Amino acid sequence: MTEQRTMTISIPAALARQVDRIARKEGRTRSELLREAFRQYAARLERWDRLLVEARRGLPVRRLSESEVARIVKEDRRGRAAR
Repeated sequence: MTEQRTMTISIPAALARQVDRIARKEGRTRSELLREAFRQYAARLERWDRLLVEARRGLPVRRLSESEVARIVKEDRRGRAAR
């Protein structure tokens, strides 16, 4: 078995109720649910880091306006929703 460490965190009461509700619904403990949530969060950060490295390597430097960034994000989100 992997070495375990206990951590204590503070979260708002409403979020704690939501954690409990989801854990009950999925038949998990709070710890299992929060471990999985953190794993997914960490994996997402790693993906973003890799994407940024690749983007810096392969794309020409171009400054985008705030409205261009908003448009690109919106298009990407629409594409993801359609899948």
